[in-house]
Amino acid sequence: MDGGDRTHTRPSPAQRRWLERGLTQPGGKLPLFDLDGRKVSPQVVRKCLECGWAEPWFANQIKPDWLVCKLTPSGRFTLEQSNRD
Repeated sequence: MDGGDRTHTRPSPAQRRWLERGLTQPGGKLPLFDLDGRKVSPQVVRKCLECGWAEPWFANQIKPDWLVCKLTPSGRFTLEQSNRD
């Protein structure tokens, strides 16, 4: 997928739930855990990174294998666009 296709891809329901949680957090921080306390699926995180909806924020010193991410402007735009549809 090239960069031009990113804005036309829609997030899956799981991706959307994860991304939407960043809308209300300082700096757009995305959670490591879902609302049930389970770790967010690595596939969800990976796809959102690939689409440019999320980006790595900082290294987690306590759990270096966990990727702390934040919502990107492209992610915000994608959520706004899909809310209009």
